[in-house]
Amino acid sequence: MRISDRGIFGGLAAVSLGLLAGGLALGEAFRLQPCYWCNFQRFLYMVLACVGLAGALLPRWRRPWALLAALAALGGVLAAGEQSWMQYAPQNAVECGFGDPTLVERLVDWLGSVWPSMFMVTGLCKDKDWVFLGLSLANWSGVCFCVLFGVSLWALFRRPVR
Repeated sequence: MRISDRGIFGGLAAVSLGLLAGGLALGEAFRLQPCYWCNFQRFLYMVLACVGLAGALLPRWRRPWALLAALAALGGVLAAGEQSWMQYAPQNAVECGFGDPTLVERLVDWLGSVWPSMFMVTGLCKDKDWVFLGLSLANWSGVCFCVLFGVSLWALFRRPVR
């Protein structure tokens, strides 16, 4: 059975929205305070959902949508990796929000001013408040972004369904 391009991109959008909703639900249930990297990952899940929706609606542009999805997912892998490293070696990491703001911090601050209930930074990046099976939420997000990156690459390089 071959999966259509619409199915792949629709699934990418649905999974991204599901992961975003799951992260928000975990945050509410366990009173987790989001940091800069958490909020940047939220933003990337939204970008992936939008790209997935665009790919499902305009499947003839499969390669550009898949490339954009792969870049967003790779950004998520890097963001989750940075946060995971900060949680693993907090003594070696400079906490977000201290010192000159980075591009990510500026973007998240702007998003927080536009949509505070979604992007307001209230936590520290080094905090590891929730752990499941030995992995923090940042670690799990990294795993999910790796899977989404793999699916995006598959969509980019596979033969189109005729």
